[in-house]
Amino acid sequence: MKIATYNVNGINARLPVLLRWLEETAPDVACLQELKSIEEKFPLLAIHGAGYNVVMHGQKSWNGVAILAKNQLELKESSRGLPGNDTDEQSRYIEAQVEDILVCCLYAPNGNPAPGPKFDYKMNWLQRLVIRSEMLVKMSNPVVVLGDYNIIPTDFDAQKPERWVNDAVFFPEAKEIYQQLLKQGWTDSIRELHRNEKIFTYWDYFRNAFNRDAGIRMDHLLLNAPLATRLKAGNVDRNVRGWEKTSDHAPVWIDVSD
Repeated sequence: MKIATYNVNGINARLPVLLRWLEETAPDVACLQELKSIEEKFPLLAIHGAGYNVVMHGQKSWNGVAILAKNQLELKESSRGLPGNDTDEQSRYIEAQVEDILVCCLYAPNGNPAPGPKFDYKMNWLQRLVIRSEMLVKMSNPVVVLGDYNIIPTDFDAQKPERWVNDAVFFPEAKEIYQQLLKQGWTDSIRELHRNEKIFTYWDYFRNAFNRDAGIRMDHLLLNAPLATRLKAGNVDRNVRGWEKTSDHAPVWIDVSD
């Protein structure tokens, strides 16, 4: 099964890019972030036409997450919203069962400007994720927690780490959260497969970042032990970042045995 994550940066604005990518790469499961769309405005007919069913947690103009699965696969939403704060109205998290795999799609807060209220919200959200992940990692069935974490885990995950020292995605507190997740027993699938390779998932629109390969890695697929043993391959579809009117993120995917 091929499982992918893609921050589309506005699903309606990027729909031609998304549909082209789905057609050319045919992931079995595609988790999308930053939809910037309520459910009524979601391009459901186009997604169905591409051969996918969908569950989503939308929000007007901001945030939003969705899980797409090929029509022949069983897709059943199990929960939406990250537990731990009933007053949180931001649409950043959804879980669904796809065949035997629990798929947890997230769009973590960016946290800028930092320090400040947005960074405080980011850290509170990530601490709630740690609590949820502690339960998920212990499950006997396969689990993947994937999406835009808005965390650069290490210096090696940035072409120029010094450029990011004042950005919330690279603050020590955020990186420590990521290490806490790994210590729980999650496998960082892309780093597991590409241990010594500078591999990136995001390139800023500004300063010709993509052509200079001035990227960072902040879109991740974390696997619990039952799924990590099935990991076969994975990479970044970085060519998609070079398409016309594309997102500033590139899709990231893994292939796991059935």
